Amino acid sequence: MSHPENESQAPAARWSLIGPGIVVAATGVGAGDLVATLIAGSRFGYALLWAALAGTVIKIALAEGVGRWTLASGRTIFDGWSSLGGGWPIPGTGGRLNWAGVYFGLYVVLWGFVYGAAAMTAAALPMAALFGGDLKLWGVLSGVMGLGLVWFGGYGLFEKVMTGLVGLMFVTVVGLAIIVAPDLPAMASGLRPTLPEGSVFYTLGLIGGVGGTITMAAYGYWANAKGWRGPAWMRVMRLDNGVAYVVTGVFVIAMLIVGAELLHAAGIALRSGERGLLDLDQVLRDRFGRPVSLLFLLGFWATSFSSLIGVWQGVSLMFADFFGHVAGRSRGLERGVAGQGPAEKSRPFRAYALWLTFPPVILLFMDRPFGLIVAYGVLGSLFMPFLAGTLIWLLNSDRTPQAWRSGWASNLLLGAAALLFAALAGNELIGLVQP
Repeated sequence: MSHPENESQAPAARWSLIGPGIVVAATGVGAGDLVATLIAGSRFGYALLWAALAGTVIKIALAEGVGRWTLASGRTIFDGWSSLGGGWPIPGTGGRLNWAGVYFGLYVVLWGFVYGAAAMTAAALPMAALFGGDLKLWGVLSGVMGLGLVWFGGYGLFEKVMTGLVGLMFVTVVGLAIIVAPDLPAMASGLRPTLPEGSVFYTLGLIGGVGGTITMAAYGYWANAKGWRGPAWMRVMRLDNGVAYVVTGVFVIAMLIVGAELLHAAGIALRSGERGLLDLDQVLRDRFGRPVSLLFLLGFWATSFSSLIGVWQGVSLMFADFFGHVAGRSRGLERGVAGQGPAEKSRPFRAYALWLTFPPVILLFMDRPFGLIVAYGVLGSLFMPFLAGTLIWLLNSDRTPQAWRSGWASNLLLGAAALLFAALAGNELIGLVQP
């Protein structure tokens, strides 16, 4: 229910209030996303620039939906999922678990195990390139550093670190695009939607893949941690979200420029996955010298480590909320499920952060065989259709106050997101079963 008294105290939408959106966007842009964008630019030049911009708009709509649900209803996203069907009582706890809770619970445990190894490897690659040493040890150190930050620090420290990492990403990625000198007329031609031969799933990946992960659902928790309560903060949330994903769009365009100008013209191919950025490092070293290469490796590390700590913090908050519902002890937003409150010090929060850090070390020392990489791709694609679909359900029902329900534009974009992510998930599943 809307709170008019809060609306009368609506804060001004000032730049100083921006924060949670930057956290969400930075977490969603990982090293693998940058490589995918580079490869798209190297194969198709600027032809898919329009897809990168379309993806930015869709991510804005998704994150806005999460933020609007939290502020308008005063409930967490998991509270919303728990309301979609009666569910089944859990003996001895007083809690209930419905189909959405079962899906989330199974997903977050399996995904976390595989993601932990992927995130630690991605953060380790630039460190090993910069300083030498064993990749696995750098990976373990990265995971432990992320664990220490979320274990001992609150949201305030976490946001400051993320903002600093985004600043480093911006300087390095955008600086690199400026160094390679974009072809402005060619960029302008890329604003016209086209589908070059063989580009369909590269296009879908650019629209849906960059800046979109499970941590988009954590936006409401981080907004609450920032102190945003009630519809009075809706304007601030929308400014925050818009700025964050415009920054994400700039990252994507910058890497597309690098792919088009540095790789496409020269016919240079990169390996897929995070290791492709090491290939780019070598290209930069040969063409521009070691200083540019070193700056790029710092940006590579900032991109990887921001994704790691964003998941360690945000998904752990979501797991704590999930566990509270299962145990019949859900505190919701009123008691501080996020922020400086008890959730970040709770056993479920810390248990999941430990789960992300130590069991995946097994996969690090297995050298992440191909099957595990495929499994990560498949698992990563299965959450976003669930998020988009449930947001449409929640934001068009009486669970959301009438004044804040979705209009036609929001429904169109959320529907497009649901279909897009379902197509990406289908492609990943087809790739899994095909020889």
